[in-house]
Amino acid sequence: MARSTADKVKAAVKRAGVAGVNKPKRTPSHPTKSHVVVAKSGDQVKTIRFGQQGVSGSPARKGESEADKKRRASFKARHGKNIAKGKMSAAYWADKAKW
Repeated sequence: MARSTADKVKAAVKRAGVAGVNKPKRTPSHPTKSHVVVAKSGDQVKTIRFGQQGVSGSPARKGESEADKKRRASFKARHGKNIAKGKMSAAYWADKAKW
């Protein structure tokens, strides 16, 4: 018996321990990855772990240093192609959650 997409989504969300689809969550106890998200695009559902554990991103904020701006620009330049792939890529979620 084939499971419906809704059943697959519910199972993936429960297994990952996130609030819902496309809602990233920190995973401080994971040995290597800092975040997890259950990404859904159309009928495709995928659990994605992303971000290096222990490394802080550098989201834009008021009064930030020039070094932080350059660090963020370097990340976006380095991963731009993968970020552009959309919700089903780890780079997209790292950009959204950490940078």
